[in-house]
Amino acid sequence: MTTAVPAAAKPQTLDELMMAMDVVDTLRHQDMLVERELDETRREAELIERLRAIYKSQGIEVSDEMIRQGVVAIKEDRYVYTPPKPGLGVTLAKVWIARGTIGKVTGAAVLALGLAGAGWWFAIEQPRQAEAARIERELKEIIPRGLTAGHQEALAEAKVEAARAKANQILADGQAALRRGDAAAGRKAITDLEELRATLAQEYWLRIISRPGEQTAVWRVPQRNPNARNYYALVEAVLPDGRVLSLPILSEEDGRTETVSKFGVRIAPDVFNAIASDKRDDGIVQRNRLGEKKRGELSVTYAMPVMSGYITKW
Repeated sequence: MTTAVPAAAKPQTLDELMMAMDVVDTLRHQDMLVERELDETRREAELIERLRAIYKSQGIEVSDEMIRQGVVAIKEDRYVYTPPKPGLGVTLAKVWIARGTIGKVTGAAVLALGLAGAGWWFAIEQPRQAEAARIERELKEIIPRGLTAGHQEALAEAKVEAARAKANQILADGQAALRRGDAAAGRKAITDLEELRATLAQEYWLRIISRPGEQTAVWRVPQRNPNARNYYALVEAVLPDGRVLSLPILSEEDGRTETVSKFGVRIAPDVFNAIASDKRDDGIVQRNRLGEKKRGELSVTYAMPVMSGYITKW
């Protein structure tokens, strides 16, 4: 017995395929219009009739077989795109499709990161490293050299033990600052040594002011003790060449240090009276040398008894 082998279906041409898809699309549109009103059998017959009329009105010849295939296709959801289920394959396919856009975005991100990194380097890290290198050089070379030179210069000016002891103490403070890496304190020690050298190099004498129209001495009532009086001789520092020197003076009245050319030195009442008596004779203070600051010494050596304290205003 011979079993009949069904003939292979004739493949559709492109024109036939396109026509079938058009038929299906038209069927779907018409199906949406009648599906809520007709049952399936009646709906199918209605769709076929409408479809035949539509194509006929457009002058398009469509065979009943083509229309029948369209009805079958719409039942089978043929020519309908069904999105694939999410998964690794779908994700990779989307990445591949969007590779151009992703490449541009990634490139832009890499460029932005690179620019940000460069900005951080030039604006923050490079200055920080430069500053760290500068401070390290200061601590290892500049400050040690400055301390040594400043100490030697101060000692060269010192004529008394107190001055030498002060220079040694400032040097020790600067060296301690170097050991703990404190550049600011090291620089201050160098400045202190320079100021000490300048003070030791000064040479002047304190002259009691006795010019016409100017006060020679004053007395003040201290705020803390209204029943007392503080007496001051008004003086100016005179250099060997006759010029008047301005000095930083700490006022005991307001606690402020001011650089002035005239100031008051606190004296005992009997010294105040002696100065006043000297001036009353002829309007001039004959004994006008209150004290002398010699080169190489830290402070003034007074020719008259004085008390601690100065004023800068009267």
